[in-house]
Amino acid sequence: MANKGVCLVIGAGDATGGAIAKRFAKDGYIACATRRSADKLQALKLEIESNGGVCHAFGSDARVEEEVVALVEHIETDIAPIDVMVFNIGANSPMSILTETARRYTKMWEMACLAGFLTGREVAKRMLPRGKGTIIFTGATASLRGSAGFAGFSGAKMALRALAQSMARELGPQGIHVAHPIIDGAIDTEFIRTTFPERYALKNVDGIVNPAHIADMYLMLHQQPRDAWTHELDLRPYMEKF
Repeated sequence: MANKGVCLVIGAGDATGGAIAKRFAKDGYIACATRRSADKLQALKLEIESNGGVCHAFGSDARVEEEVVALVEHIETDIAPIDVMVFNIGANSPMSILTETARRYTKMWEMACLAGFLTGREVAKRMLPRGKGTIIFTGATASLRGSAGFAGFSGAKMALRALAQSMARELGPQGIHVAHPIIDGAIDTEFIRTTFPERYALKNVDGIVNPAHIADMYLMLHQQPRDAWTHELDLRPYMEKF
């Protein structure tokens, strides 16, 4: 199978981000996966390659402008054009507003929003001359409403949603599909398993989201015809209240 171009996954963790990289690689895209530590990506890289795919792993801090610029330049120059970029960095760290610190609050915004701006901007610069490409920002329940103990996370995710909307309105007419899927429910991750064990137990009845199914929806978004683009898509388990 000929490679279709690069799928760049910013924040290719062990659950959702990794599943997205694997799904696009299976469909013939070159997976370029990033985390702050490239060592943590070796298992993902090996799995993709053992299944016949192509994967490049990068250690990169998406909050640092110089690192983002260098990463995109390297991929575009030395690997292949970026056809799709998925921004999937999580920053979910609950704490009461009474004990939240300015340092933690700022860090969550840097991870969940500033990093999205930096990567989105750099990738858009490359996609625009080609007149095509997809940029996907992973949203959450906190993108729509704040909950007790989640002031920092919800503020950052709402800001990311506004970024996605602004980019969609500016770049859509120029051929760039900007989407913001909202994952409204617990995902099958180590964070949910250890922090919310009672929710994680719902995995046995399909009550939490399977990362592989999220990845299927992301590929669908990328493959949509441009006369029927989706900007915002809610994904939630059948039993989730909303």
